[in-house]
Amino acid sequence: MSDEEQIRQQIEYYRARASEYDEWFLREGRYDRGAAHRAAWFGEVATVERALGQEIQRHSVLELACGTGLWTRHIAAADRRVVALDASPEVIAINRSRVTGKVRYVIGDVFAPPVTGRFDMVFFAFWLSHVPETRFDGFWQTVGRLVKPGGRVFFVDSLLEPESTAVDHGPLNTSGVVRRKLNDGRVFDVVKVFHQPADLEQRLRDLGWAGWVRSSGRFFLYGSLTASAAK
Repeated sequence: MSDEEQIRQQIEYYRARASEYDEWFLREGRYDRGAAHRAAWFGEVATVERALGQEIQRHSVLELACGTGLWTRHIAAADRRVVALDASPEVIAINRSRVTGKVRYVIGDVFAPPVTGRFDMVFFAFWLSHVPETRFDGFWQTVGRLVKPGGRVFFVDSLLEPESTAVDHGPLNTSGVVRRKLNDGRVFDVVKVFHQPADLEQRLRDLGWAGWVRSSGRFFLYGSLTASAAK
């Protein structure tokens, strides 16, 4: 399957999934694996949220693949100017209903963001794993053009943890593609590249970025990069 077809199906999937996306993050429905699991999950969420709070002492933020606003609500605090971009009008609608603050919403291609200017910070959550390997370098070049010299990039994404997915999904693997099922039974194949923190940090360093990528424990990796070092 071509990159274009993979991405087309991915957009279709996330548009169809908009109304149930939060079940994954909130560990509800098919993602509910019990109280101990939820406690571990949200403990790691809090770790990433604290790190984001320490890094985001800046005025203007571009959020790529902003989704339903679970992270937009944090970056839009403190009277920041936020541009939130996603390819799905359905998730944008949910984001608008959840978030207050100076947010300008843009519907468009995350690989070719229809925005002008540069930002103090570029942020994306659970997006990097959906970037096909063939587009990895190009995506980071795009990010480098969007962040001001001296600015920061912050991201969070999934580790390869079997219990992070729905109970009726198949086992996760390193093929770069996962099969996802919606609540109504529809099935989609989407890009899902699981990165390891140390390997990803070195890969980004090789592209000219300075910074770090860490694990929160079982479920997430997160990173902070300095834009002035980007090629």
